[in-house]
Amino acid sequence: METTNINLQQLTSIAKKASLEAGKAILTVYQNADIGLEVKDDQSPLTLADKAAHDVISQHLNVTGLPILSEEGRTIPYDERKNWTYFWLVDPLDGTKEFVKKNGEFTVNIALMYKNRPIMGVIYAPVLKWIYWGSEENGAWKQVGSEDPIRLVPLEEQEVKTIVASRSHLNQETKEIIDKYPGAETITMGSSLKFMLIAENKAQLYPRLAPTMEWDTGSAHGILIALNCQLFQMGGNEVLIYNKENLLNPSFIAGISRN
Repeated sequence: METTNINLQQLTSIAKKASLEAGKAILTVYQNADIGLEVKDDQSPLTLADKAAHDVISQHLNVTGLPILSEEGRTIPYDERKNWTYFWLVDPLDGTKEFVKKNGEFTVNIALMYKNRPIMGVIYAPVLKWIYWGSEENGAWKQVGSEDPIRLVPLEEQEVKTIVASRSHLNQETKEIIDKYPGAETITMGSSLKFMLIAENKAQLYPRLAPTMEWDTGSAHGILIALNCQLFQMGGNEVLIYNKENLLNPSFIAGISRN
């Protein structure tokens, strides 16, 4: 993998700052009675916070000169983006449904991509003040507020004691997979925080059979790779790939790498 022409630590710092500043913009809207709720064409919710976070993140990431693929950005034709080498993959506000419910389980997701895979990810939960970041080169980390960062420990194969599932998208197909582990506890949570339960070894498996987009998973995938974890396409050992013509992810299971 050619990473010699980028400074991964510097880009990680820029992404972390962008996520923290976006978190401030999100909380400003979160504390208002009117969050500017709209419904997009795909029936997913959109708020003033999504738009504000997108603007803040774009300002920070534009200085890198790398292209940005964001949920709230303009639609970029595949013919334009298929030749990108490095680019940013961004979900300015992941878990908008949780934002609307005001349960705090929403995140800012920023991933640095190399062609069709993530090489670094940043996830920030503004209400909880949790920030995660990671890459294979620099390891994976968590910081709570102004406390010292804690390095997360790479995971090893173990019994599935806890399964994490989506709070808003727990369907019958997912329940059938969960039923294969009758002794396991199930935790439900919103946004990319589900992946971070695996990162902290608080869960060992996350099956996802409801639709997700590439920006929902890229940042978490970048962090999990640093911890010997992967996002496997359902029914095999193929991992998720990115910058596809259709940005919709297939069903997947997140867990320990199988190699």
